[in-house]
Amino acid sequence: MIRKLKSGQYRLYSRKKNPKTGLRRDLGTFATRKEAEQHERAVEYFKHKETPVRQD
Repeated sequence: MIRKLKSGQYRLYSRKKNPKTGLRRDLGTFATRKEAEQHERAVEYFKHKETPVRQD
């Protein structure tokens, strides 16, 4: 979730709220919305990326 701050910057927040605090996790602050959207895509990529199974 991307929100515009009073300073004009954009902040990326987690989609889910922390059940203990009721707040969303801050995932970074960016100068432009485009930068925030790029980082959001990167976060989603790594969240759903499967880890390779090691063969020893």
